[in-house]
Amino acid sequence: MRIRIRHETIYRYSEPARSAIQSLRLTPRNYDGQHVAHWRIDVDRDCRLSQSEDAFGNIVNRFTADGPLESISTMVEGEVTTFDTAGVASGAVERFPTALYFRQTPLTASSPAIVDFARTTTAGENGALGRLHALLGALYESMSFDTDATHAATTAVEAFAHKKGVCQDFAHLFIACARAIGAPARYVSGYYLRSDSDDQVAGHAWAEAHVEGLGWVGFDPAHGVSPGERHVRLAAALDYLDAAPIRGARIGGAGETMEVRVRVAPTNAQAQVQTQS
Repeated sequence: MRIRIRHETIYRYSEPARSAIQSLRLTPRNYDGQHVAHWRIDVDRDCRLSQSEDAFGNIVNRFTADGPLESISTMVEGEVTTFDTAGVASGAVERFPTALYFRQTPLTASSPAIVDFARTTTAGENGALGRLHALLGALYESMSFDTDATHAATTAVEAFAHKKGVCQDFAHLFIACARAIGAPARYVSGYYLRSDSDDQVAGHAWAEAHVEGLGWVGFDPAHGVSPGERHVRLAAALDYLDAAPIRGARIGGAGETMEVRVRVAPTNAQAQVQTQS
């Protein structure tokens, strides 16, 4: 499937910022599940984008902008051809042994309740892949999508306690559960082409778990499926903080607000637009 993406992020400040620096993990890489036809990044400030790779092999673009800054707008757009690999993420850049992805972070730390849930819902399943799909289905059934229930710093433990959250929370919780049943797991950020008109926070997130003999396999607990042609993969890391599309800092700039506009569409159909303020 050929997918066109346009993603604009606008930061506004009630008091102008003296300077700002941002790191952008907004550039997809080729792997067996996708081929990037073309991609570009624009910033509406006089600055130089510096491109590198982080420790996980994700492409990172960084810039520093001098003020006074009443706003900063970052726009990425391009086209990606996606392929259905049944969720298997082969051909992706791998920098670390799979054992690294047993490492807990504050966002993906487990709890006795999570461990019990993971082991109970996967009991009786044959093989690692069967257990992970059982876990996927159980989380999809037990969690409710709620954009008001959590925030960027919500942990897997907190989301599980409330049984509510967004795709970021679902991914962190799947990671915690997968590790509880012996599977290395990691966080993936990207985009998802919706087939309905439901509201959605811009961008998307899911998880990948390592299965012996298959490699890394994706699981999207927010939709109860493995990633396919409607998913575009941006970055992978231990949790949201290392795979976030945009992270940054500023000097000054009180009263910050953020607006995100995302258009994700097949190239032969009318665009679907989601806006977040």
